[in-house]
Amino acid sequence: MTPSKRTLSNPDRVHAPLGPYSHLARVRSDELLFLAGQVAVDASGSLVGRGDAAAQTRKAIENIGEILRGAGASFADVVQLTTYVVGRRSVQPYLDARTQVFAEIFPNGDYPPNTLLVISGLFDEDMLVEITAVAALP
Repeated sequence: MTPSKRTLSNPDRVHAPLGPYSHLARVRSDELLFLAGQVAVDASGSLVGRGDAAAQTRKAIENIGEILRGAGASFADVVQLTTYVVGRRSVQPYLDARTQVFAEIFPNGDYPPNTLLVISGLFDEDMLVEITAVAALP
């Protein structure tokens, strides 16, 4: 499937992004995909990376990729990410893992807008990262 018409930008009137994301995604699309928040759970329902925010980040993003592929989409179609990280101690491991994974899934540096929230907990106390995504199909 051809990626949607997606233009990412960082307007001059605001600061440069503070990480690998864009301030704005402009999209022409016939269909939007709203993904549920993904956590580090494998296909058997087991948590991956207990106590390891970096490992949980990689698995959550991997799950997003599988859902996108199942819908005939790819990371090139993602127009918004929202990330929930439990506690400030999980932020740096998340950022480090995101930097590594984003280099693979967004090789041209075309990063979608991404909001990062630090929260006190998720529905399971061993889960440290949850990521939601919105994708646009042509």
